[in-house]
Amino acid sequence: MPHNPSEPELSVCVLVSIGQHPSSERARRAPTDARAVEMGLELAPAELQVLHVGDPYDQALRSYAGMGLDSLRVIEQGEYDDVLNSLLHYFSSDLPDIIFTGVRAERGESSGMLPYLLGECLGCTVVSGIAQVLCIENGFAEVLQAQPRGQRRKLKVPLPFVASVDMAAAAPRQSAFGSGSRAKIDIEQIHAALVDSEALDWQWSPARNRPKRLKVVKAKSAADRLKAATQKSASSSGQVLRDMPAGEMAQAVFDLLLEEGVVR
Repeated sequence: MPHNPSEPELSVCVLVSIGQHPSSERARRAPTDARAVEMGLELAPAELQVLHVGDPYDQALRSYAGMGLDSLRVIEQGEYDDVLNSLLHYFSSDLPDIIFTGVRAERGESSGMLPYLLGECLGCTVVSGIAQVLCIENGFAEVLQAQPRGQRRKLKVPLPFVASVDMAAAAPRQSAFGSGSRAKIDIEQIHAALVDSEALDWQWSPARNRPKRLKVVKAKSAADRLKAATQKSASSSGQVLRDMPAGEMAQAVFDLLLEEGVVR
């Protein structure tokens, strides 16, 4: 990636979380977080800082360190402490040029709101779902944002900024057990941590499978997709519901949803 040598060294911080395997539920490095670390290593290997907020003794952190990190910093806090408040206190004294995050965590609330809340509180631009950083010059960065169907959109954003890294980014390098076990874990205590009072009353349960989507017409070209979206359906099995009692029309819609498997 081109970088102007006359400008100061780029400082990058990557926020990582503890992932969870969808089948075994074992702790692991989160896929998008690992891609964010890979992107940080490509951009600023000398000035890269990898930061985790939570349990400093979780062995899954060693998977990130095994990607070639000499050290990894952890802000130690309790399970129900507010992560955002700890990060704001940490960045109040030294704000890096770029803060990378994953798209969303694989455990806990998993709302994907952290980069947006962090950017708003820090007064930084927020870019979601980036796949690549093209160049950084004159205080601006050109990035590629991942779009549906493999498309990309080029954006120019000012430094500093917060960006979430999409699965379309470069795959992370393998984690070496030896270097991961030798890496230093720097533990930092922040006494300003606040307890997330709302999370104390939550009841956790396994997520259910998403409802089955209705059938979508597949088309190879843009013209075919437009034709499929605008042309009149050739099916003769449907019925037009008009000037009928509301109960009968609602029942017909419900029966269709049952037939398609959207509801059970």
